[in-house]
Formats: sequence, structure tokens, C-alpha cells
Amino acid sequence: MSDSKKNQAVAESWEEDTPHQVMLAVARVDPWTVMKVSFLLSVGFAIAGVIAAIVIWLMLDGMHVFSDIEQFLVSIGADSFVGLLDYARLPQVISMATLAGVVNIVILTALATLGALVYNVITALVGGVRVTLMDE
Repeated sequence: MSDSKKNQAVAESWEEDTPHQVMLAVARVDPWTVMKVSFLLSVGFAIAGVIAAIVIWLMLDGMHVFSDIEQFLVSIGADSFVGLLDYARLPQVISMATLAGVVNIVILTALATLGALVYNVITALVGGVRVTLMDE
């Protein structure tokens, strides 16, 4: 069969209204792209974590949980532990949540990039992940 007949047969098969399946393999992942995307996602998660910490602190403060804990500690004579509640004030909570977010950004970005590099090494040996895509 000549090339023009093959091309015509392929074109006719694509013109039908039936869904078509294509098997592809993810043979390589660009580590630089993975690093950029994972960094941006990590920043988003960090911002969400700080906002969640603020909202939870405001809810607990609105329910007077911190003042009740302080009154309880004073009533049982544990005045030395009342100083620990200074770490539960809003500025300290925001600082700790921000620090945890920054650490998570660094760790998640590094692990995702390392994962992309390891995936590329594995695909050189195995051939990658095979995916079947279907056109509807």
C-alpha cells in the first residue's frame, strides 16, 4: 500500500464519529517545570495554612478557650504554666504558622524536584507510565 493510500485510510478512519483511543507514554518530566509548579502550589498551601491558623485562633478566642485555660491554671495553682499561654497569642501563632509554611515550601519543592529526577531515571530503564487517551 502506498503512502498516499495509507494516509487516506487513516484520514477516513478519523472522520468517523466513533471515539478514538491513543496510547501514550510519559517518557520524561522536566524537573525545572516540576520545581516551578510545586513551588507555586506550596506557596498556595502555606498561605492557606496561615489563614487557617488565624481563623482557628479567632474561633478559639471568640469561644474564650484561652481565658478559660488561664483561669483553670490559676485556680489549680499552676501559675508557672500560665506563661506558656504567651505562645498561644495571635502574633506568635501567625509567626509559627508562617515559619511552618516556609519550611514546607522548601521541603515540598525539593522533594517534588527530586521525584521528577528519579522518575526520569526510572523511565530510562522501564519506559515510563503508559496512558490511554480517548477522544469523545
